[in-house]
Amino acid sequence: MQNVGPFEGSHVPFTLGGVTRPIFDEPPPYAIAHRGSRVLWPENTLTAFRGAVELGFRWLETDLHQTRDGTIVCIHDDTVDRTTDGTGRVADLTLAEVKALDAGYRFRRDHDHPFRGRGVRVPTLEEVVSEFSDVKLVVDLKQDGMERGLADLITRFDLWDRLIVGSFSGERLARFRRETDGRVATSTGPKETFRVWLRSWIGTPLHVADALQVPRFYWGLPVVTKRTVAAAHRAGMQVHVWTVNEPDVMGELLDWGVDGLITDRPDLLKTVLEGRGIWQGA
Repeated sequence: MQNVGPFEGSHVPFTLGGVTRPIFDEPPPYAIAHRGSRVLWPENTLTAFRGAVELGFRWLETDLHQTRDGTIVCIHDDTVDRTTDGTGRVADLTLAEVKALDAGYRFRRDHDHPFRGRGVRVPTLEEVVSEFSDVKLVVDLKQDGMERGLADLITRFDLWDRLIVGSFSGERLARFRRETDGRVATSTGPKETFRVWLRSWIGTPLHVADALQVPRFYWGLPVVTKRTVAAAHRAGMQVHVWTVNEPDVMGELLDWGVDGLITDRPDLLKTVLEGRGIWQGA
């Protein structure tokens, strides 16, 4: 569908080293389902990802940890305690031990646990990229030491143009970029984000990654403004905002020209984009 409104004519080829990233082969805005959805379904599970894809979403966001025996799995926390019926650090558990857990056990909706005991499991990243072969992924490296493992998986499944990789650790992100020779799109680490934000106020755009993936506010300070969006675009970077669940905020950010919205409410975001005639889902 052709872009309209503030995106018309504003989409620039986002490049690194003069090479356009194929992952951005379609114009924004991108609708990105945060962990599939932690509101509608048990987060970071095939159930949640399937739900978002069935709504038409072609972008998913997930978090990555590595088990004791080296398998990359999709889970947000360092431990399995909050989202499953088990306990312990992901890094201390084998894949078999993680797979034995009920990942729908603690999900609650309407004073009930509708997915408890229904076979919902913690998925591996390999399962996700295999089942959703046409979907693009925003992934967050949550654990040190998994950079090489992710690079190997990217090579095996030819994921070079299907991922945007980010992390709250700048060092972890730098190691991943070295492991992949900069071939995979990445978002900014914390220090890079601060530098981009600061330079937006100084008026000298700074390109450090492919996308600025940030919350709207941090410690009460506005991170995403019209100024920062414009500065990022001048520097050849996209702006993806998380986690946006309110339709009025979605609308405001779209008016500012952000390139992606990461949401727990894929149902609401789809409605907002459809209302503007810019829904690009399947």
